[in-house]
Amino acid sequence: MKKFFLYIRKSTDEDDRQVLSLESQEFELNEFARREHLIVVETFRESQTAKCPGRPIFNQMLDRMERGEAEGILAWHPDRLARNSVDGGRIIFFIDSEHITALKFPTFWFEATPQGKFMLSIAFGQSKYFVDNLSENTKRGLRQKLRRGEWPGWAPLGYANDLVTHTIVKDKERFRLVRKIFELYATGNYSMKDIQNTAISIGLFGKSGKVLSVSLVQHTLCNPFYYGVFKYNGEMCQGKHEPMISKKLFDKCMAAMADKSRPKKPSKAVATFRGFLKCAECGCSITSEVKKGHIYYRCTKKKGICAQPYIREELLATQIDDIIKKVSLPPIWADEMLAKVEMEREQNVQNGLAFAQNLKREIEDLDKRLDTLLDTHLDGLIAKAEYVEKKQKILNHKIDVSEKLKDFEQTGNHRLEPLRLFILDSKQAEFIASGENFEDKKNFLKKIGSNPLLAQKALHFSPKKSWQILLNSWDSATSATRPRTACESNFGIYTNWLRG
Repeated sequence: MKKFFLYIRKSTDEDDRQVLSLESQEFELNEFARREHLIVVETFRESQTAKCPGRPIFNQMLDRMERGEAEGILAWHPDRLARNSVDGGRIIFFIDSEHITALKFPTFWFEATPQGKFMLSIAFGQSKYFVDNLSENTKRGLRQKLRRGEWPGWAPLGYANDLVTHTIVKDKERFRLVRKIFELYATGNYSMKDIQNTAISIGLFGKSGKVLSVSLVQHTLCNPFYYGVFKYNGEMCQGKHEPMISKKLFDKCMAAMADKSRPKKPSKAVATFRGFLKCAECGCSITSEVKKGHIYYRCTKKKGICAQPYIREELLATQIDDIIKKVSLPPIWADEMLAKVEMEREQNVQNGLAFAQNLKREIEDLDKRLDTLLDTHLDGLIAKAEYVEKKQKILNHKIDVSEKLKDFEQTGNHRLEPLRLFILDSKQAEFIASGENFEDKKNFLKKIGSNPLLAQKALHFSPKKSWQILLNSWDSATSATRPRTACESNFGIYTNWLRG
């Protein structure tokens, strides 16, 4: 009697979902073998798709048949043996060369005759056609999802797959936590390892409950999906899902990542004003020395002889305090000016509506350009590489304009914001000058001017235009009193300059 190899196969492909499990196939085939009085010498089990050649267990079975260990194969259906032309052709060749003399299927009839081989070829061809057609349908479905702006895959961290609507939705537990790590990293004060530790401390873990790896943290921070777009097969698409962050915040994260990739020189602890000032005589940097418990600043004299003397840190800080006090506004004056800013902002709301409408029209125009570009590509007038490049530029421009519109709708007329911040800074100046934090004093001096110089123990600097106006109003007052009218008369000047 002929010996048979029993071959069972199951894959996770969409088209194989209705096929019996390996256990069910094995049970049914053994029952079939008993009814037909077939001798099964060995069972081969494989969990792999048959779309492409190269199944190791299937090849091992055929190699042993070539050595004459069995004459026939028992399988559930011909599509279990082959769904590609190479494996199907190899089975038929083995039949022609009499390495296979019998094929048995509970659901298909076969005999080693010209008609039987012809019918077997048709069965293999139908299996291949089914796979090819399914692949084309799958690709068409993916293209449709992309046109609708739907990500055709597993949702990234912070999002979830809605199995009912087949869309991407917010993960209620992780959405705000993932946004938090973007906000932290954008400050530039955190490394990837710091973000990983922060994620653990705030309870952000992967979907399987595992700690986020550093590579996953980096992949998340680099993924444009979070600001509303995604790439598929090299093509950028605008997503339908709710963005987690703005493109502005994403760009800040990319800038922080690029900055951290540059090699850094080891920093040394220095006095607060060291390296901040220049010598007015020779242009060298001002360094520091500690003598008898006090910090002194002097010229480095790297360019040669310099006659500039030392200055003690407390004296330098006092001069900075005097400058800061000159640009300070009494709280009551600042509050009245802030009220005027608010009144003017309300008056300009109507003008802002026209600005928003222009942005909306620009977005509509960009949508039309994207549609035209797609039609041009589909008509074969431009190559795919050129289409992808142009689409990405237009789409990025659309994202920028959309975010401008979103910012405007959230903040309203923000053109007066620099003026409001200027008044608040002036209101805060007196507190900074009266405090003991030298770092705050240095940072405030950077804010109001540039090019600080030391000449004969005196501090000189170039004030910015808006702060120059405030300094002038101080200088024009008498030493006994600072007239309120000097400040009020310049309110219009501040407004016009700061609004640009």
